Amino acid sequence: MKFERIASDPNSKARAGSITTDHGVVETPIFMPVGTAATVKGVHQRDLEQEINPDIILGNTYHLYLRPQTDIIEKAGGLHKFMNWKRPILTDSGGYQVYSLSANRKIKEEGVKFKSHVDGSYHFFTPENVIDIQRKIGADIIMAFDECTPYPCDYRYAKRSMHMTHRWLERCLIQNEKSPFLYDYTQTFFPIVQGSTYKDLRLQSAEYIASKGAEGNAIGGLSVGEPAEEMYAMTEVVCSVLPEDKPRYLMGVGTPINLLENVALGVDMFDCVMPTRNARNGMLFTAEGTINIKNKKWEDDFSMIDPAGYTFVDTDYSKAYLRHLFKVNEMLGKQIATIHNLGFYLWLMREARKRIIAGDFYSWKEKMVKNMDKRL
Repeated sequence: MKFERIASDPNSKARAGSITTDHGVVETPIFMPVGTAATVKGVHQRDLEQEINPDIILGNTYHLYLRPQTDIIEKAGGLHKFMNWKRPILTDSGGYQVYSLSANRKIKEEGVKFKSHVDGSYHFFTPENVIDIQRKIGADIIMAFDECTPYPCDYRYAKRSMHMTHRWLERCLIQNEKSPFLYDYTQTFFPIVQGSTYKDLRLQSAEYIASKGAEGNAIGGLSVGEPAEEMYAMTEVVCSVLPEDKPRYLMGVGTPINLLENVALGVDMFDCVMPTRNARNGMLFTAEGTINIKNKKWEDDFSMIDPAGYTFVDTDYSKAYLRHLFKVNEMLGKQIATIHNLGFYLWLMREARKRIIAGDFYSWKEKMVKNMDKRL
């Protein structure tokens, strides 16, 4: 993998760059649609590639491990071939999913024992086998196994957890170094900064992760319920330490406003289920604010979903029509809403990139944040 910085914003820490992988180039800043189970939920692969057109998508190690199981993916020749996706893929390590199974998992030094949400069977993730699982899945960028702490989190627990994440990282690095690539392309490994919302822990973790010299670095343990101001404060602390010549990935974030504010702090990569999950519930993101398309006010509104043409996807349907589809529970409604939201997220990041290169990102960001912080 190669990362190149192309431009920096003069009034913030925002930067535009490119990540070159064996499956193609990713222009940053970038939002990665979440393809949890080898599909971006509700979107046909053709529409994903031609309409939404992301440079990279994300797969989920925990879910793919359980279904269809990694041996099936390996027999198919890796996730790219299994799902017929020719562009880059990033996989998380499953740490967040294990965190979310708080009532059905036990964490210890060796790893995490957890109960499958599918059939109740028990499984064990270790730093070593998570690397092996991601080898079989075959993503271009793979993640270290970490513990994601909850919010709020006691300082002593956050500190213990951070140090265990660091010890797990050492084991991941050893396994990553000695395990061969399974397919005809390389994989790039990202470690993860932890430390909850404590500045001293975040600094310590960022310094430790930076010292490993990885080709990219991730920031985990945020967007877990903390106020946005705390998220931004921790991101700013971490980005002040992580090397400027490596991509920075903020995991699991977030709203369109979260994305722009974190781009301004120096983050390059994002992922979140929000645009797809909210779309399936009738919540649409636009440059003028959010729309609950189920509301009666849209019943006879025949204006387009995005009349200003901010997104580049073909969702030229009226609000009244989309509301009708939701009211009669037609699948097409969820599909249109999902394509719209993902299209908006991708447009937002591409426009941010243009603004960074042009040198007027900060003023544009301030205007966009104000506009998007409305309920229409």
